[in-house]
Amino acid sequence: MTRNDRMLTVEQLRGLITDGSVDTVVLAFTDMQGRLQGKLLHAHFFLDSVLGHGTEGCNYLLAVDVDMNTVDGYAHASWADGYGDMEFELDLATIRLLPHRPGTVMIQCDLAGTNGAPVRVSPREILRAQTERAASHGWKALAGTELEFVIFNTPYDRAWDSGYRDLEPANRYNVDYSILGSTLVEPLLREIRNTMYASGLNVESAKGECNFGQHEIAFLYDEVITTADNHAYYKTASKDIARQHGQSITFMAKPNQREGNSCHVHMSLRGKDDDALVFWDADRGERSALYDHFIAGVLATMRDFTLFYAPNINSYKRFVKGSFAPTAIAWGIDNRTSSVRLVGRGAGARMENRLPGGDMNPYLGLAAMLAGGLYGIEHELSLEPETKGNAYESGAPTVPSTMHEAREALAQSAIANEVFGEDVVRHYVNYADVEIAAFDAAVTDWELRRGFERL
Repeated sequence: MTRNDRMLTVEQLRGLITDGSVDTVVLAFTDMQGRLQGKLLHAHFFLDSVLGHGTEGCNYLLAVDVDMNTVDGYAHASWADGYGDMEFELDLATIRLLPHRPGTVMIQCDLAGTNGAPVRVSPREILRAQTERAASHGWKALAGTELEFVIFNTPYDRAWDSGYRDLEPANRYNVDYSILGSTLVEPLLREIRNTMYASGLNVESAKGECNFGQHEIAFLYDEVITTADNHAYYKTASKDIARQHGQSITFMAKPNQREGNSCHVHMSLRGKDDDALVFWDADRGERSALYDHFIAGVLATMRDFTLFYAPNINSYKRFVKGSFAPTAIAWGIDNRTSSVRLVGRGAGARMENRLPGGDMNPYLGLAAMLAGGLYGIEHELSLEPETKGNAYESGAPTVPSTMHEAREALAQSAIANEVFGEDVVRHYVNYADVEIAAFDAAVTDWELRRGFERL
């Protein structure tokens, strides 16, 4: 079964390969950093040798840093164990055309060991484990992710060569909700929207944001794994399209001193089989007790799970008072100053988690939010009083302000070990250790400007 009629069935794909319309099949999975990794296969080789049993890749792909360097400390893969293979298990519900890459389709994959067991530290498997936990209660989780990005008229290669200095933003002023500001970059936005729709995503809209050249394209909510798959594909494809336009876009949480890129996450629960409301009591016309427990669980685990919402050193530069990026672990009804904002009624009742930035790994962020909410329901946590007014000045507990602080919170979290497993926690604590050590060893432009001559 396909997710919608724009996705391809196996038989449709076989026909497109046979008649020469498709010559390349991309097999991809999402790594720890949220990037699509994998292989580009000749289409006939795919039909003859891969469709029936998948393919393989080195297990170091879940044990490297952002520069693809092998690093120590991972139980999953190491030099001592010889860096063996992982199996790419094709999810045949994810076959999509890539309209910006003629003759090309993509299939997203799960990962398994050579013994056939799922790779538990794989981001997609971590999210799947939480969906199975929800299913055991009779629920499914729905989510939508709202990704902001900044567009530059400087191509990626030239940006790299310049050390990412003096980049030319696509808009020169704040274009939040500006029709004129959006139409100035509409050739790129339009191609991204139409490409995403043609490849199976349900596109809602595009709008300008506050930073110079900053925009957002929104997509309709779906079941959480579908949303995460679409999110990962969208980030990769939109960068590819920008490159074709001689431009670049970044989803960095804080690419410069102005407003950062957020990724607001909307989530709700429904009946697994009947789509029944879980977050709303229709008879009373108000939030259900289960919804309040879910909110309480997300808040109670927010500090422990921040590393999954904010996975990079740069992520924490975004948490600034008065910036619409939350610092207070608090909730409010339609309150954009709190980390959790409640919106909608009835079937539209949902919670918005405003903590994550545009650099969030969608599988890990959605898994953390779902795991926290389910923990709140399973332990019947009480919801604290609503924060009204300015949450930045409320005195509420705050999220970690550095990756080191978030690393410590996850490492010491009994709840994280309970809901994710000790092996998963150790894996991502080591991920944080690698990033922190790399940053601590770096000599930055800030240090050179301050110290080269004057100190």
